[in-house]
Amino acid sequence: MYTALRLQRQLRAELRAGDAEITVVTPEPYMTYQPFLPEAAAGSISPRHVVVPLRRVLDGCRIVIGEVRSIDHAKRTATLSTLATAEEGTGTADLTYDELVLAPGSVSRTLPVPGLADHAIGFKTVEEAIGLRNHVIEQMDIASSTRDPAIRDAALTFVFVGGGYAGVEALAELEDMARYTARYYHNLKPEDLRWVLVEASDRILPEVGEEMGKYAIRELRGRNIDVRLETRLESCEDRIAVLSDGTRLPTRTVVWTAGVKPAPLLAATDLPLNEHGRLRCTAQLAVEGVAHAWAAGDAAAVPDATSKEPGKECAPNAQHAVRQAKVLAENIAASLRGRPLKEYAHTYAGSVASLGLHQGVAHVYGRKLKGYPAWFMHRAYHLSRVPTFNRKARVLAEWTLSGLFKREIVSLGSLEHPRAEFELAAAPPPDHRDKPSS
Repeated sequence: MYTALRLQRQLRAELRAGDAEITVVTPEPYMTYQPFLPEAAAGSISPRHVVVPLRRVLDGCRIVIGEVRSIDHAKRTATLSTLATAEEGTGTADLTYDELVLAPGSVSRTLPVPGLADHAIGFKTVEEAIGLRNHVIEQMDIASSTRDPAIRDAALTFVFVGGGYAGVEALAELEDMARYTARYYHNLKPEDLRWVLVEASDRILPEVGEEMGKYAIRELRGRNIDVRLETRLESCEDRIAVLSDGTRLPTRTVVWTAGVKPAPLLAATDLPLNEHGRLRCTAQLAVEGVAHAWAAGDAAAVPDATSKEPGKECAPNAQHAVRQAKVLAENIAASLRGRPLKEYAHTYAGSVASLGLHQGVAHVYGRKLKGYPAWFMHRAYHLSRVPTFNRKARVLAEWTLSGLFKREIVSLGSLEHPRAEFELAAAPPPDHRDKPSS
């Protein structure tokens, strides 16, 4: 989205004259600003303000809602499936192009853990964030209503796997939300809820440094969150999370945030990949050794021009992706006009992470912050980066209102099955004629 947005500005004259066309193929008609997913899950931000509608922002582009299945760059052809091809029964359609930009991002990296595919919840999309919020509140409803202590304990045990940004921020925000929500249940207390963070390495939040990572652990444990380091999830079958240290946790909630991997689409192209499955790129963000192909973001292995370490690549994170998009768009426009290309170079600024309302950690430009200052910096930084003034204003307004009014504690679980009630109403009544009368 950022690349297309910049490119439509760079090629404004060509687009107006009909000499150029920018086509964006995407499975969803919006871009998700992922750093705000934890706050969306906690109810601090409305989910619709975490996404940016592409048709509004990219008014100079052609938007195609669909999925690219394969790319034959030698023939300049992408094969894609859309809702229309499904209705027509054709299955797929071919789309030809002159210049290719690949920026599909990444997907959750899963492991062959028994029961994981059947019971775990991811945390990369706004749908998953909404679903997880609904799920947590529903588990509190179950625990409040049941008389079975085993069901109650399982409903109130929440296991998060992965101690990176996604896992820590999601757990911290949801624990904060659930602790507040518990005051509205007559038979639940915050200490009844059990939160467990499972991390395979010996630290969490490695991006903010060891000192801030240790502070984050102390902060989480001070909130009665069980942080398990150097521990792995061995199984989650039959609603029992089995950890590598032998612990067995009956639970109805396993959230998997243990890393990402390149989008599967990359393997369905004839473009060069590195050993990690990412596109081999130059510092100009062109695919290495291939003309008319470009890439950025998590899908691209781009040399880090600011590092003295030979062979080092830019980390696959939003800090680089957003800045790469700007250079990429400018380089595509320069290439079309026969001008020299620029190299992408960005010195790593640091990292910020939220630990719930008014708590956070930050390591920015060598300075370490914690508590309220880090939390404020986290919000200010991401507010400055969320695209469009419209979204900035909406998010800021919601933050302001949330400081004046109480949290919303409503679960809208029926969103996942919107036709369930209508189907029940439309079903024929049961036939009681063959039943014996009493």
